[in-house]
Amino acid sequence: MNMITFMIALSLTLSIILTTLNFWLAQMNPDAEKLSPYECGFDPLGSARSPFSIRFFLVAILFLLFDLEIALLLPLPWAIQLQNPVTTLAWTSTIILLLTLGLVYEWIQGGLEWAE
Repeated sequence: MNMITFMIALSLTLSIILTTLNFWLAQMNPDAEKLSPYECGFDPLGSARSPFSIRFFLVAILFLLFDLEIALLLPLPWAIQLQNPVTTLAWTSTIILLLTLGLVYEWIQGGLEWAE
């Protein structure tokens, strides 16, 4: 038995044992307090399933987009030291231009206005 097979068998066995122990030892006695939504000790004011405004998701997507921009531009100082830095600078300029145009479009459309 090689080492990889042994490690896979050991991790599988340990996972199965721990999962079985969890189901066996867990106390399953829910009551009204455990099943109620937690709101800082106060009684719930409304439904816990109320929908969020789409603007929250828009801000989250914009944040992820510009966070991705940072991740794409992070290796730029090392990429400039390559044989042909003109290609690197062209791609960097394209990324920044595309994201800037997207931001301007979103701004013009009023997507960044929080209150109407």
